[in-house]
Amino acid sequence: MRTRRWIGLMLFALAFSALCVRLGFWQWHRMEHKKHAASILARHMKSAPTPLESALELGHEMTDDQEWTKVRATGHFDSRHQVTVKFTTREGSPGADVVTPLLLDGRAILVDRGWMPTTNDAERPRNVPSPPSGLVTIVGWLRPDNRAEINAVTPVEGQVRAIASRGMRDFVGMPLLHGYINQQSPRPERLSPEPRPHIGHALNFFYAWQWWFFAGLALIGPFWFARDEAVRQGR
Repeated sequence: MRTRRWIGLMLFALAFSALCVRLGFWQWHRMEHKKHAASILARHMKSAPTPLESALELGHEMTDDQEWTKVRATGHFDSRHQVTVKFTTREGSPGADVVTPLLLDGRAILVDRGWMPTTNDAERPRNVPSPPSGLVTIVGWLRPDNRAEINAVTPVEGQVRAIASRGMRDFVGMPLLHGYINQQSPRPERLSPEPRPHIGHALNFFYAWQWWFFAGLALIGPFWFARDEAVRQGR
């Protein structure tokens, strides 16, 4: 019976150690992915704005390397199809993002013009700032469509829960480029632009080594208990 117990303990330790090793490599791969994303982000933050038409094509989804590209776009804001994104927060305060289509030549792109504080409820804010009229040129970051389910990105009473071109296409009534622009300049009145992003990967590094440390403990544990029992029996 004692031999069975130790065999069972060893098998459990090996299985648990293998699981910890796998989780450690998973965290390590996440760290590598974030480091790659951070390098792309740093490059985009330093670059000059590129024309939207050369950065994104109609019908083409945005790639990982295109996210956070700084672009310049010229068109007319479509205030009739402006929506707000409810249940968004900044530093713990409730608010809404204001999203307005920017009409180009026969197509459009969604523009997150910024965030405004609101009451903590599901009602559409009443004092949403209107976009400027006439021809405007904006500069901002490209962001991909949110992958939320369709009912979260389709406007209901002028509101959505996430931003995605596939949910706004029928509402706007014209072809939409994939993704949207986080407007940075000019600064819209009474709206706060999206803060500069930061992609950290240090925690994933420590989590990886933590899992590998647990894997080592799992392998050492049975031998420690066996030694401890032998010492007690020797008494």
